[in-house]
Order: sequence, then C-alpha cells, then structure tokens
Amino acid sequence: MSSNTKQLNKVAEITLLFWLMKIVATTLGETLGDFLSMTLDLGYLTALGITLGLFVVCVLLQISTRKYVPVLYWLVIIATTTLGTEISDFIDRSLHLGYSLGSLLLVTLLVLTLFLWFKKYRNLEVYPINQRTKEVYYWSAILFSNSLGTAFGDFLGEYFGLSYLEGATITGAIIVIVVMLHYFTRINHIVLFWIAFIFTRPFGATFGDFLTKPVKSGGLDLGTLNASLVSMAIMCLFMYLSHRQYHKINLNRSIE
Repeated sequence: MSSNTKQLNKVAEITLLFWLMKIVATTLGETLGDFLSMTLDLGYLTALGITLGLFVVCVLLQISTRKYVPVLYWLVIIATTTLGTEISDFIDRSLHLGYSLGSLLLVTLLVLTLFLWFKKYRNLEVYPINQRTKEVYYWSAILFSNSLGTAFGDFLGEYFGLSYLEGATITGAIIVIVVMLHYFTRINHIVLFWIAFIFTRPFGATFGDFLTKPVKSGGLDLGTLNASLVSMAIMCLFMYLSHRQYHKINLNRSIE
C-alpha cells in the first residue's frame, strides 16, 4: 500500500476497538432514537426528520474532509445508527409495513448498493476508502445495514417472542461465530465483515432496549436518557482512545 493511499484514507481501520465502538454506537443509536421519538414524544416522522438532518450534516462534513478524522467518522456512525432506528420504526409503526416487509425492503436496498459498488470498483473492500464516490457507496451501505439490523432485530423479537436479553445473547453469539469463521476459515473476509456489521446493529438495539424498557417487559428500566448518557460517555472514551491510536500509528509511520 502506498504512502499516498494511507494519507488519503478516510475511514477507520477494522480492529477490535472498531467493533467495540460500533456496538456502543448502535446501543446509543437505539436509546437516543427512542428518546427523541418516545420519551420526548416527538413522533416517528419528526424524529426521522431530526436524525436525517443530523446524518446529512455529519456525512457531508465527513465526505468533504481530505483525511480520516476519528471523531467525525464516529459521529457519522452514530448518526447512521440513530437514523436507522427511526427509519425502522417509521416503516413499521407509521407506514404499518411490519418488520418482516421492512427488513425485506432494507436488505434489497443494501444488496442494490453493494451491487452498484462492486460493479463500479470490482471489489467491496472497506479499508482503505480514498475516493469520494466510493465513500458515498460506503456510507449508503452502512446506513442501510444499520437500518436493516434494527428492523431484523425487532423482527426476531416479535416473531420468536424473545426477550431483549435473549435477543442480545443470540445476536451476540452470531457475532462471535462470525469472528471465529474469520480466524479459522477461508471464507471471504468482506462477506464476514458485512454479516458482522449487520448483526452488531440488532445486538446493540436489543441491548439498548434491555437497558431502557420497563422491568415487567424484561428490561432494566434505566430510561432512554440515562442509557443514552452512559453510552455517550463510553463512546467519548473510545473516541479518545481511537484518536490516540490513530496519531500513534501515524507517528510510527513518519519515523519509518
């Protein structure tokens, strides 16, 4: 990989810290989305408009930068998880399409995005991303996968009657299996990445519901605000670690 490619890369490297931050971001997206639509009683359409505006601002700033900025990158991830919550809820509860049809719609949009991405670049490599058009495909796929993960997680809970903790446990187990497949098999790592990326969303969503929902419904009843604040605090800590890690790597590269 050339030094120019490293310099122009716009996205996070796939490490253990990446997956930990992704899980916390999905939990935050679920609790923050529910805080806007339910706790503040803004309704799904208004909450969808607010989170869409947040996403547009963050992703335009991200695309306009010329290098990877950890804080900005993760703000976009949080924006996609929050918007994904509102998209899933709007499809199910406002359009009354149901989680199964909503999941089918979102998986179609995700597959279409990945198909167009592959058709143009002949690969679906998620690191490095150093072209603007490719980055648009990248963020579109992430938005649809986060929305799909929310809808699919809700579908599993509704169809199989799983509690929030059971749903989180099952989706967490799937993520562990994918990690094992990555290390112990020769299955394409890009395929495994998107499977893991999609399933971290229902894991975060169900775990977020577990934190916020009433005890009688199988939750801990922490409330959407408290759970969001805790998730924000953890995410800020991880952002700091990501920022330090990024600059340490760049320093080592410059010395070499």
